[in-house]
Amino acid sequence: MQELLVIAVGSAIVNNVVLSQFLGLCPFLGVSKKVETAAGMGSAVIFVLTLSSLVTSLIYKYILVPLSFEYLQTIVFILVIAALVQFVEMVLKKVMPPLYKALGVYLPLITTNCAVLGVALKNVQNDYGVLSGVVNGFATAVGFTIAIVIMAGIREKIEYNNVPAAFRGSAIVLVTAGLMAIAFYGFSGVI
Repeated sequence: MQELLVIAVGSAIVNNVVLSQFLGLCPFLGVSKKVETAAGMGSAVIFVLTLSSLVTSLIYKYILVPLSFEYLQTIVFILVIAALVQFVEMVLKKVMPPLYKALGVYLPLITTNCAVLGVALKNVQNDYGVLSGVVNGFATAVGFTIAIVIMAGIREKIEYNNVPAAFRGSAIVLVTAGLMAIAFYGFSGVI
């Protein structure tokens, strides 16, 4: 139990996928304009990342390793992630059309989000079991959601501030992301 807690805290806060490992920056910068949209993207990433961690761990452990097809892991993981993203996209289109429209092109980009594939590969690399892999995937997605929602809140506040002309637009967003990364670096001694 203690090992799972260490994995969860380490993945969500200490080694935040966006602010420490710099994976998943495209949706982080693209969808973080409004808190509602950022929370929706975070929820979709939590679902896809947790489920993909489960499915890829099972496929790797019970199909690829026994058949000595470990070299196919990247291709298989991409196919699993793509199928899960398609499922999320269909559900959001039916259940929450406004969120589906707000996420726009960034929803299908979860398929190519390097954070999702990176977690699946990291689970294999660290030799995590199925439960440890799922905890790592869920905690990483929660860390992504924390980062994107904080960034969206800051961006909403910045919108009403008098920002110098040279820093308007993406410049102030990148400076903010850098300052957030420095702040999260302070957690590096926790685990």
